[in-house]
Amino acid sequence: MTVNLSRRGLLQIGAAGVLLPGAALSAQSREITWDDLIPPGTPYGEIIGAGEIDQENDTWLPEYDENAAKLNMELDGLVVRMPGYIVPLELEGSSTTVFLLVPYVGACVHVPPPPPNQLVLVTSEIAWPSDSMWDAVWVTGKLLAKSSTTEIAEAGYHMTADSIERYE
Repeated sequence: MTVNLSRRGLLQIGAAGVLLPGAALSAQSREITWDDLIPPGTPYGEIIGAGEIDQENDTWLPEYDENAAKLNMELDGLVVRMPGYIVPLELEGSSTTVFLLVPYVGACVHVPPPPPNQLVLVTSEIAWPSDSMWDAVWVTGKLLAKSSTTEIAEAGYHMTADSIERYE
Protein backbone atom coordinates (compact mmCIF):
# COMPACT_ATOMS: atom_id res chain seq x y z
CA MET A 1 0.00 0.00 0.00
CA THR A 2 1.42 3.36 -1.01
CA VAL A 3 0.43 6.57 0.74
CA ASN A 4 1.05 9.85 -1.04
CA LEU A 5 1.26 12.84 1.24
CA SER A 6 1.30 16.37 0.01
CA ARG A 7 3.70 18.86 1.50
CA ARG A 8 0.75 20.45 3.30
CA GLY A 9 -0.36 17.10 4.76
CA LEU A 10 3.15 16.38 5.97
CA LEU A 11 3.33 19.79 7.68
CA GLN A 12 -0.04 19.17 9.36
CA ILE A 13 1.16 15.83 10.73
CA GLY A 14 4.36 17.47 11.97
CA ALA A 15 2.44 20.28 13.67
CA ALA A 16 0.15 17.76 15.35
CA GLY A 17 3.19 15.92 16.68
CA VAL A 18 4.47 19.12 18.27
CA LEU A 19 1.13 20.27 19.70
CA LEU A 20 -0.35 17.00 20.91
CA PRO A 21 2.08 16.31 23.79
CA GLY A 22 1.03 19.59 25.46
CA ALA A 23 -2.64 18.87 24.82
CA ALA A 24 -2.21 15.33 26.15
CA LEU A 25 -0.54 16.65 29.30
CA SER A 26 -3.40 19.09 29.93
CA ALA A 27 -5.96 16.36 29.31
CA GLN A 28 -4.23 14.00 31.74
CA SER A 29 -3.73 16.57 34.51
CA ARG A 30 -6.20 17.22 37.31
CA GLU A 31 -6.92 20.89 37.96
CA ILE A 32 -6.76 21.62 41.68
CA THR A 33 -7.10 24.62 43.99
CA TRP A 34 -5.22 25.53 47.14
CA ASP A 35 -8.05 24.12 49.26
CA ASP A 36 -7.36 20.70 47.71
CA LEU A 37 -3.91 20.66 49.36
CA ILE A 38 -5.57 20.54 52.78
CA PRO A 39 -6.53 17.00 53.79
CA PRO A 40 -10.26 16.27 53.44
CA GLY A 41 -12.15 16.98 56.63
CA THR A 42 -9.65 19.55 57.95
CA PRO A 43 -11.19 23.05 57.95
CA TYR A 44 -8.80 25.88 57.05
CA GLY A 45 -9.74 27.58 60.32
CA GLU A 46 -8.12 24.70 62.22
CA ILE A 47 -4.79 25.23 60.46
CA ILE A 48 -4.19 28.87 61.29
CA GLY A 49 -4.82 30.14 64.80
CA ALA A 50 -5.30 33.70 65.96
CA GLY A 51 -1.62 34.61 65.93
CA GLU A 52 -0.33 37.94 67.10
CA ILE A 53 0.72 41.30 65.72
CA ASP A 54 4.42 42.15 65.69
CA GLN A 55 4.08 45.87 66.43
CA GLU A 56 7.75 46.62 65.82
CA ASN A 57 7.77 45.17 62.29
CA ASP A 58 4.07 45.85 61.60
CA THR A 59 3.35 42.26 60.57
CA TRP A 60 1.00 39.51 61.63
CA LEU A 61 2.68 36.40 63.03
CA PRO A 62 0.33 33.47 62.45
CA GLU A 63 0.05 30.51 64.76
CA TYR A 64 -0.05 27.15 63.02
CA ASP A 65 -1.23 23.99 64.69
CA GLU A 66 -0.34 20.40 63.79
CA ASN A 67 -2.90 20.49 60.96
CA ALA A 68 -0.70 22.98 59.06
CA ALA A 69 1.77 20.21 58.24
CA LYS A 70 -0.86 17.61 57.30
CA LEU A 71 -0.84 16.86 53.58
CA ASN A 72 -3.51 15.52 51.24
CA MET A 73 -2.00 12.13 50.41
CA GLU A 74 -4.70 11.53 47.76
CA LEU A 75 -2.78 13.98 45.53
CA ASP A 76 0.61 12.30 45.99
CA GLY A 77 2.01 11.28 42.60
CA LEU A 78 -0.76 12.85 40.50
CA VAL A 79 -0.15 15.15 37.56
CA VAL A 80 -1.95 18.35 38.53
CA ARG A 81 -2.51 21.83 37.18
CA MET A 82 -2.77 24.60 39.74
CA PRO A 83 -2.69 28.39 39.83
CA GLY A 84 -0.44 30.51 42.00
CA TYR A 85 2.37 33.03 42.21
CA ILE A 86 6.12 32.52 41.93
CA VAL A 87 8.59 33.30 44.71
CA PRO A 88 12.02 32.58 43.19
CA LEU A 89 14.51 30.60 45.26
CA GLU A 90 17.26 30.52 42.63
CA LEU A 91 17.77 33.13 39.95
CA GLU A 92 19.79 32.20 36.90
CA GLY A 93 20.42 35.40 35.01
CA SER A 94 16.99 36.87 34.44
CA SER A 95 14.91 33.76 35.14
CA THR A 96 14.19 31.07 37.73
CA THR A 97 13.83 27.30 37.58
CA VAL A 98 13.46 26.70 41.35
CA PHE A 99 10.70 28.53 43.16
CA LEU A 100 7.91 28.36 45.69
CA LEU A 101 4.40 28.36 44.25
CA VAL A 102 2.29 30.38 46.67
CA PRO A 103 -1.47 31.05 46.88
CA TYR A 104 -1.33 34.87 46.85
CA VAL A 105 0.98 37.57 45.58
CA GLY A 106 3.69 38.59 48.05
CA ALA A 107 3.41 35.46 50.23
CA CYS A 108 6.76 34.70 51.90
CA VAL A 109 8.16 38.04 50.77
CA HIS A 110 6.12 40.79 52.42
CA VAL A 111 4.30 38.74 55.03
CA PRO A 112 4.94 35.57 57.03
CA PRO A 113 4.75 32.45 54.88
CA PRO A 114 1.56 30.43 54.57
CA PRO A 115 1.44 27.07 56.38
CA PRO A 116 3.48 24.21 54.85
CA ASN A 117 0.41 22.56 53.32
CA GLN A 118 -0.17 25.75 51.35
CA LEU A 119 3.30 25.91 49.74
CA VAL A 120 4.67 23.97 46.78
CA LEU A 121 8.40 23.77 46.01
CA VAL A 122 8.69 23.68 42.21
CA THR A 123 11.67 22.61 40.13
CA SER A 124 11.55 23.01 36.39
CA GLU A 125 13.66 22.77 33.29
CA ILE A 126 11.50 25.60 31.96
CA ALA A 127 12.91 28.97 33.05
CA TRP A 128 10.34 31.57 34.08
CA PRO A 129 11.47 35.15 33.27
CA SER A 130 12.10 37.46 36.22
CA ASP A 131 10.17 40.30 34.57
CA SER A 132 7.01 38.16 35.01
CA MET A 133 7.48 37.19 38.67
CA TRP A 134 4.41 39.09 39.85
CA ASP A 135 2.11 37.46 37.29
CA ALA A 136 -0.30 34.73 38.29
CA VAL A 137 0.64 31.42 36.63
CA TRP A 138 -0.64 27.93 35.97
CA VAL A 139 1.89 25.21 36.78
CA THR A 140 1.35 21.66 35.55
CA GLY A 141 3.41 18.72 36.74
CA LYS A 142 3.72 15.75 39.05
CA LEU A 143 2.87 16.67 42.64
CA LEU A 144 4.50 14.88 45.55
CA ALA A 145 3.36 15.13 49.16
CA LYS A 146 6.91 15.65 50.38
CA SER A 147 8.03 18.27 52.89
CA SER A 148 11.04 20.41 52.07
CA THR A 149 12.74 23.17 54.00
CA THR A 150 13.90 26.23 52.06
CA GLU A 151 15.60 29.41 53.25
CA ILE A 152 12.21 31.15 53.11
CA ALA A 153 9.71 28.61 54.41
CA GLU A 154 8.82 24.96 54.83
CA ALA A 155 6.88 23.59 51.84
CA GLY A 156 4.59 20.60 52.22
CA TYR A 157 4.60 19.65 48.56
CA HIS A 158 7.08 19.31 45.70
CA MET A 159 6.28 19.55 42.01
CA THR A 160 8.38 18.90 38.94
CA ALA A 161 6.90 21.31 36.41
CA ASP A 162 6.17 20.13 32.89
CA SER A 163 4.66 23.48 31.91
CA ILE A 164 4.33 26.99 33.29
CA GLU A 165 2.00 29.47 31.67
CA ARG A 166 0.55 32.86 32.46
CA TYR A 167 -2.82 32.60 34.24
CA GLU A 168 -5.65 33.88 32.07
